[in-house]
Amino acid sequence: MQHALQGLKVLDFSTLLPGPFATLYLADMGAEVTHVESPTRPDLIRLFPPYAHGQATAHLYLNRNKQSVALDLKDPQNIATIKEKISQYDIVVEQFRPGVMQRLGLDYATLAEINPRLIYCSITGYGQTGSYKDKAGHDINYLALSGIAGHSGRTQSGPPPLGIQVADIAGGSLHAVIGILTAVIERHQSGKGQYIDISMTDCAVALNSMAAAAALAGNITQEPESGILNGASFYDYYETQDGRYLSIGSLEPQFMSGLAQLLELPLLLEKGTSLLAEDRVELKHALQEKIKTRSLLEWQQLFSAQDVCVEPVLTLDEALHSDLAQQRHWVAHVPLHEHSTETQAQLTCPIKFSRSAMRYDFIGQALGTGTW
Repeated sequence: MQHALQGLKVLDFSTLLPGPFATLYLADMGAEVTHVESPTRPDLIRLFPPYAHGQATAHLYLNRNKQSVALDLKDPQNIATIKEKISQYDIVVEQFRPGVMQRLGLDYATLAEINPRLIYCSITGYGQTGSYKDKAGHDINYLALSGIAGHSGRTQSGPPPLGIQVADIAGGSLHAVIGILTAVIERHQSGKGQYIDISMTDCAVALNSMAAAAALAGNITQEPESGILNGASFYDYYETQDGRYLSIGSLEPQFMSGLAQLLELPLLLEKGTSLLAEDRVELKHALQEKIKTRSLLEWQQLFSAQDVCVEPVLTLDEALHSDLAQQRHWVAHVPLHEHSTETQAQLTCPIKFSRSAMRYDFIGQALGTGTW
């Protein structure tokens, strides 16, 4: 099977998570990615524990299928070399603060003079314009400013510190991939490349979708535990007898009815759709008491054959080794290098094509060991 993006060449100057995750997907889908790193100031992801085969596991995953090239961008000769080679590339991805690539002589305007077909994507926290453009930030800051944190979590405990980097990945990385591939399609018509400005905060704002639609068009601002999907209704997590949790999402009438019968809880049918706060509190309390009467395993056995939108909250390790993980191929065993028989388990790219294959050629390389 062919790779969907075979033939595209990407020059990646990004570090940490957002840019490398975006170019990981491009590489998995067949693009040839050259990752340029500093020889003296390595990508901090290389330093994050834990380690496997002498390198950080996160770096080995994020830089799968990529050629690692070590270049000091303060050396004029290296800048000249990049300019000599830029005509061979379709896409540039960078993640420096605004103005850095211009000072280096590697900004879009300069490189597009050499290669007018170049697609150039900058990923930053706050974008290339506005009063925040030069500020430092992290995922937690972008979620705070986007409004997401403001209507998440509990009224008494506040916003939750999430286990994943939502703004970095769902915001920066995936929107960057969308923008890049859209520009590739547009280039087929115009013959020209273009510049893409990705702000992780901008993209995180877009993730508000339904809540933002209600706020903007309906003048209804969602607060924590005020909406059907953020804790005000019985759509929630419930602790089991052994301290684990069940997720209950039985909102539709057929699921609500099935759950009420299984739990022998007619109150669910009486007050499951009520808009009154006291009814919702009463119902949630009844569900909390009911779910605490059995262990997670007992509930799993009860609900395993029932289609009522109730599932166990799994640990990450449980999820990665679940039947679903095997059935949907969540994990691949990737060679340590192109000719190695030894492999490392890594997450796969979740996109599944009918004719195009993903590639998992080798894990992330040691600094500067790639070719270009």
